[in-house]
Amino acid sequence: MSGAVPGGQGGGDGRLRRILRGPRAEAVPVLAARICALVGLLNIAAAVFPRFRRSRLHTFAEVLPGALGPFAAALALSCGVLLLLLAHGLRRHKRRAWRAAVVLLPAGAVAQFAYRHSFIGAAISLALLALLLRHRTEFAALPDPRSRWRALANFVLLGAGSIALGLVIVSVHPDKVIGDPGLTDRLAHVLYGLFGFEGPVGYTGRTSWTVGVSLGALGMLTALTTVYLAFRPEHPAARLTQDDESRLRELLARHGGRDSLGHFALRRDKGVVFSPSGKAAVTYRVVSGVMLASGDPIGDVEAWPGAIERFMDEAKAHSWTPAVMGCSETGGEVWTRETGLDALELGDEAVVDVADFSLSGRAMRNVRQMVKRIERNGYETRVRRIRDLGEKELDRIQRAAEDWRGTDTERGFSMALGRIGDPDDGDCLIATAHKADEKAGAYGDLKAVLHFVPWGQDGVSLDLMRRDRSADPGMNELLIVAALQAAPKLGITRVSLNFAMFRAALARGEKLGAGPVLRAWRGLLVFLSRWFQIESLYKFNAKFRPRWEPRFVVYRSSRDLPRIGFAAMQAEGFVTLALPRFLRRATAQRRPCPHQSAHTAEREVRAA
Repeated sequence: MSGAVPGGQGGGDGRLRRILRGPRAEAVPVLAARICALVGLLNIAAAVFPRFRRSRLHTFAEVLPGALGPFAAALALSCGVLLLLLAHGLRRHKRRAWRAAVVLLPAGAVAQFAYRHSFIGAAISLALLALLLRHRTEFAALPDPRSRWRALANFVLLGAGSIALGLVIVSVHPDKVIGDPGLTDRLAHVLYGLFGFEGPVGYTGRTSWTVGVSLGALGMLTALTTVYLAFRPEHPAARLTQDDESRLRELLARHGGRDSLGHFALRRDKGVVFSPSGKAAVTYRVVSGVMLASGDPIGDVEAWPGAIERFMDEAKAHSWTPAVMGCSETGGEVWTRETGLDALELGDEAVVDVADFSLSGRAMRNVRQMVKRIERNGYETRVRRIRDLGEKELDRIQRAAEDWRGTDTERGFSMALGRIGDPDDGDCLIATAHKADEKAGAYGDLKAVLHFVPWGQDGVSLDLMRRDRSADPGMNELLIVAALQAAPKLGITRVSLNFAMFRAALARGEKLGAGPVLRAWRGLLVFLSRWFQIESLYKFNAKFRPRWEPRFVVYRSSRDLPRIGFAAMQAEGFVTLALPRFLRRATAQRRPCPHQSAHTAEREVRAA
């Protein structure tokens, strides 16, 4: 009995100490973000809905930081929008968001005392300010890469939100509206109000002034944020420098045979981090706040942990979500061991061993018949290294590949180099299909192109497949067979073809005895194949009887997977947020290969 009291007091003292100590440091960003988001929503609701301002809920909201009271509807509306934007930055540990909060909270405390004479509201604001100052080291994330084109996105998105919110503001005073204005009049009133002019909708009493000031505040907020984004200094995304590329090529020369995706690290729209020893590197691109690496680290396996640590430090410094797309089983094991991340099988890579490939046999009958039929129609193939092509032919291939591309956006990230014919890529392999009896057109008799990048000293990886839409079906099969048959003369023993996402599910789901869950999953993949090449790539690759090498996605937590998936689709070009072509800057367009510059005048003469 006597021992229970001290124990109880000790437990009570411990709880009291925890309360006085405050939340854990790592929980402060999320806590601050939630408070800002809540206050922002309450302020917007209080400014838009008159009845909400008279409710007991808003009486509670007025003592929270940033709520400036019902008498400043326009200020509350603007503050609510800004607090919502601020909450996202605080959640991501952004330093600039912390600075904005540190400025906002004292101002909120002064406003609480001046407008509401609320000591409680001022005390909460100052308490949260003290919490942010105490845990300022938690908000050290650097800014994301940015460009001035975000100003246009801000104008469109925030402008659309302002119009939608303006329609609500105009419509929530039915007892004050003069007459019965329709949707067109209400929309016109909103558009006029955003620019500070009186619209066609009339109100009784002071409602007209309140609505006008609120709409004007929305318009000013949209204009000011757009101007700020347009004129702030650019912080461009990381790009591969010449020195970085030279160092990567040296690593690939020594260790490039380990990963078939290694050469794709030389895409020049990627950034790179090297291990402290310089013997390994990880290349990446930042898309929608996701730091997306592809394939395994480049270089010596023993130095991979150092490069991975640098990658994770960079992600932490900017508060980016780390992710790896398409790493091998060995790479996935190292990533998960060194970082504590999780791995999930994403699909399989089709690899054909040249020594085992043959067109004979029943399994290859369809491919064999297709190839022979195309050859009888007068097509022939050529397989050569890029360095063995003449400048005129290379120029013709480059222009054909560009014009035959099916989309405005160049697709590919993890298994695409993004260029053909660069002087430094002389070891790349090019396979072309020609029709000898065809009249020479814009590209002579060229009908299809396959481009392969080196995979160590004895392998190649498929980069792109392009063909003339008027050519006979089966051009890709013809060229892959031609490349495999020419491989021994070129010293190539293995060829990596396309990557087949969720191949195992597609293969097992169509077998006898597959369960209902697996069949349902396969059915969903087949349905999605209408828009994404999931089933078609699997069936195309399977024609060549490859061995399947599993590839994995490495991620931090399951809740990050949708975000990582969306970022990967953006990186691969399946989802594009780019501007329309006629709005793009000339400098943002694809730069021609150096080999093309010598023939610019010649092309202009031919075009004329």
